[in-house]
Amino acid sequence: MCMTSRSELTNQRTGDGGLKAGMAEVVLQRCDPVLLDHCGDSEHPDFAEAARMVLYLTDSRRVQKVLWRQLFVLDSMVSLLEGLESVQQLLTQACPTQPEGGARSRWKYLKEQNRSVVEETENLLRSLQDRVQHIHNRRHTLTQVMQQLHNKRQHCEQLEASLLKAQNALQLCDRQLTKLRVESEAVLGQLISWQQVRDGLQVRVSAAQNVMQVELLSINQLELCVALRPRPSSVSSRELDPLKLSIIWSADDHFRLKVSDSMSGLVESCVCGRRWEVSAALLEVMQCYVGQTELLSEIQTLRSSFAIDWRPAQRLLVYLKSAVIVCHVEVEEGYPHSGQVHLLSVRRDGKPVDTSGLMAHKPLSLTSLLVTLCSSPLI
Repeated sequence: MCMTSRSELTNQRTGDGGLKAGMAEVVLQRCDPVLLDHCGDSEHPDFAEAARMVLYLTDSRRVQKVLWRQLFVLDSMVSLLEGLESVQQLLTQACPTQPEGGARSRWKYLKEQNRSVVEETENLLRSLQDRVQHIHNRRHTLTQVMQQLHNKRQHCEQLEASLLKAQNALQLCDRQLTKLRVESEAVLGQLISWQQVRDGLQVRVSAAQNVMQVELLSINQLELCVALRPRPSSVSSRELDPLKLSIIWSADDHFRLKVSDSMSGLVESCVCGRRWEVSAALLEVMQCYVGQTELLSEIQTLRSSFAIDWRPAQRLLVYLKSAVIVCHVEVEEGYPHSGQVHLLSVRRDGKPVDTSGLMAHKPLSLTSLLVTLCSSPLI
């Protein structure tokens, strides 16, 4: 009789135990991965105890199965020996044929059936796992959809709140617009009346300027610019260029009247005083300017015939007869009524020229003196 050794049984038991443990892990992985996580925790006390019990029961079953097979063989051999009459019969008797069917065939059938059932179970587990995964996916998708719906609902609530605020603001703007429209109509009516008043004032200002002979050029908080336009004293006199004045205000209630540079010398170039003395200062400047109307008219007339340069600050008239001859004429205060004109010098190429024979003519006016200088062969 052939008996299985202890080491072979142990190796076989270990291999079968590992195979079954692997199959158990596959089944748990397909059924519920959470249970597999708990079973894989070898540090858990319940799992360690259960693992030892499973290993013990598996070993016991395998040992019992091997012992049962050995006892079955032993029983068959004893029954065969009991039926023999002699040793010669044992040597000469042919080996019995293998019985058809029997327990081994039944065991193979059950094993094949068990394999098919296991395969079917595995297929069902795979299908179940796919369906569970599909359910998990749909649940995850549903959760996302629910979250999106929740976010959209919150967004809609925010939009409703914003819309309500906008409507309230629009109503407030409508009320303010109505109020402003009423106020603008009132202001427009006042503006129309003010424009009428302004037009009337402009007409009066134009009339006053014509009478006063004063034109307003510009005005601001610190400076007032005007132009004096005196009328000619006679019909034959030419109209003079306007005299431009600047009235500069100071913080101590004083003013400073400044004449343009081109007219300095004819009138006092700078006049100062209190604010209420402006009218008197303007009248004084106007009278001074008008007093020299005849002189200025005569100079303007001479400019069209002679190359002259009038310097009012020095009361000097420079006559350029030619490119090398320059004449200087002095005009006294009060000309042409009380003052006279004097020929100061005549220079040719910068050198003085003798004018003693020319002065015997004794010119009486500025025009006659320039005509004499222009026609005299002595210079």
